[in-house]
Amino acid sequence: MVPEQRLEQIIQRFQYIEALMSDGTSGSDIAQLAKEYSDLRPVVEQIMSYRRLITDLGDAQEMLSDPDLKGLAEEEIPVLKAAIPAAETALQLALLPKDAADTKPAMLEIRPGTGGDEAALFAADLLRMYQRYSEARGWKFEVLEEQFTELGGIKEVVAHIKGENVFARMKFESGVHRVQRVPTTESGGRIHTSAATVAVLPEAEDVDIEINATDLRIDTMRASGAGGQHVNTTDSAVRITHLPSGVVVTSSEKSQHRNREIAMQVLKTRLYDLERQRVDSERSADRAAQVGSGDRSERIRTYNFPQGRMTDHRINLTLYKLDQVMAGDLDEMIDALSADNQARLLAEMGQ
Repeated sequence: MVPEQRLEQIIQRFQYIEALMSDGTSGSDIAQLAKEYSDLRPVVEQIMSYRRLITDLGDAQEMLSDPDLKGLAEEEIPVLKAAIPAAETALQLALLPKDAADTKPAMLEIRPGTGGDEAALFAADLLRMYQRYSEARGWKFEVLEEQFTELGGIKEVVAHIKGENVFARMKFESGVHRVQRVPTTESGGRIHTSAATVAVLPEAEDVDIEINATDLRIDTMRASGAGGQHVNTTDSAVRITHLPSGVVVTSSEKSQHRNREIAMQVLKTRLYDLERQRVDSERSADRAAQVGSGDRSERIRTYNFPQGRMTDHRINLTLYKLDQVMAGDLDEMIDALSADNQARLLAEMGQ
């Protein structure tokens, strides 16, 4: 269990901040104090709830020596003892280090991997899956940049997702997604294996990362999309190169002004993600699992259409409801990944 000294330090810090805010602290400090107060409040509530159970158990045990109260104590003690482990777990979860990016909006990037046209079609399926999931959660889903193939697949797509705890839910989707199915272009009925890469990045705010104008090279160029309904020919496409890191982003909407906005937004997000990865690597260089750290180098999930199943290889979880999953029913998988992440953090905290 967490040492009592640490719990007392948290309570004293909470009370100190509460006193400062009551005294009318103003200026830039108040926002920072308000955030810390908001973060500490649920932790303090869990501490107080846990302490009440411990106190009540002690009182009940003392009542055993009183003949008039012994019967009542014998009823209360098993109930209190049963409640304490759950309270301890809830307190430990409240004390887990918070990912500052969890409450942020996210940038979603999907690109086809091995598999040619089939990989591009699968990338389009993943885009629809995430759109439906976002709609179900009441999030705003906006496609910022997309390039199509002749068959309606996706060469690349960048989307912005805004809502409550977007990154906290979506960060587990970063990685290589593999699909096994018979492509529509396959006349022999053979099952093919293809892949697409998904990257979910927390959206950077101006306070998160600062970019010097002298570090940027901005080029305008002519861009054209695929034929048919996807025609997109313009002289306003923008490419921004961040010289120190070599990161390059492009946007090819019809408005050059809008293109600059989108490209800068994506650039900030990618640079912010690089910084998060650097900090995370320094904090835990030998981390066994990479959920939430931004590592997208390994296959995380397989979608097997002939068997109607989806398997997440990080937690060895298989769901036989592929149709529902592709329709945006991702909560069961994401809940399991969140629980696994919490369990690892608890184990690390106990070391």
